Amino acid sequence: MVKMEEITNVMEYEELAKEKLPKMVYDYYASGAEDQWTLRENRNAFSRILFRPRVLIDVSKIDMTTTILGFKISMPIMIAPTAMQKMAHPEGECATARAASAAGTIMTLSSWATSSVEEVASTGPGIHFFQLYVYKDRNVVIQLVRRAERAGFKAIALTVDTPRLGRREADIKNRFTLPPFLTLKNFEGLDLGKIDKTDDSGLASYVASQVDQTLSWKDVKWLQTITKLPILVKGVLTAEDARLAIQYGAAGIIVSNHGARQLDYVPATIMALEQVVRATQGHLPVFLDGGVRRGTDVFKALALGASGVFIGRPVVFSLAVHGGAGVREVLQMLHDELELTMALSGCRSLREITRDHILADWDPPRVSPRL
Repeated sequence: MVKMEEITNVMEYEELAKEKLPKMVYDYYASGAEDQWTLRENRNAFSRILFRPRVLIDVSKIDMTTTILGFKISMPIMIAPTAMQKMAHPEGECATARAASAAGTIMTLSSWATSSVEEVASTGPGIHFFQLYVYKDRNVVIQLVRRAERAGFKAIALTVDTPRLGRREADIKNRFTLPPFLTLKNFEGLDLGKIDKTDDSGLASYVASQVDQTLSWKDVKWLQTITKLPILVKGVLTAEDARLAIQYGAAGIIVSNHGARQLDYVPATIMALEQVVRATQGHLPVFLDGGVRRGTDVFKALALGASGVFIGRPVVFSLAVHGGAGVREVLQMLHDELELTMALSGCRSLREITRDHILADWDPPRVSPRL
């Protein structure tokens, strides 16, 4: 067992999780769709953005706090919804919720969690969002949303990029299924909690049978009739859809390609971010999800106009290795790295991070060459 103090960055947790987890579970968490081009690109794209640090600024005090949908949090780094966390660790989502709360940030619970909304709420104080898949049976959706509301969840993150599950070949090879001792806790009483073993990915078959492929923008309006909670639209990658999100009353946008697990060859989220931010014209907050492994990545997203970022895989990998303490450590590492990046860039608060602090490879030359 590697001691926590020997781990120096977020990426190291993935290697350690690979050694520790059963192959089917590690592959489920780690893999992307088809050729996994977007999976690699989600990381690689960050390296095409460079810094333009400003010097001789008093950076003795750095304020990283921010407000998301009216909730004050310690840093602009939040936890994305990732399914079936008890495959990583017996305490699963409850350990993650406690880690988020200790770090003073927000956790998003997946619809396909192995702990229920009530169990997560009972872990103590903390700001929780609920990620929603819209099922064919709309009564199931209404019940789920009501339960999340009653349990004190503060927002709904509506996943909009999954009318069908992407082709994840590792899951097909492994005949992925939820281990027999686990269930999708939020659906347990509804006879929808089991993912059966099939000749394919069990999850792909489950999605095909349960998730509503007719989901459209009018359903974003419908959701607003059944809940007063703010709705974040998760899975937007274009300016056109950003404008529609505003039109249909979304409270925010999460620029996401589902961890590169849906449609391969979509751009990295950091590449799609700026056009979405520009299209929203400040009408609503835009968040980035996908590929964040360093504080420098967070800074780059903020410089391109994001109000914050969500992390997914680093959470399940650190959870697998060190339980809730691992998740807390990942959040602390990203916090400390972002703080250092801000200091070295001459930014004392998130407000001071501007587009001028970065140079992207698609930017025009800043100085016209002398003829």
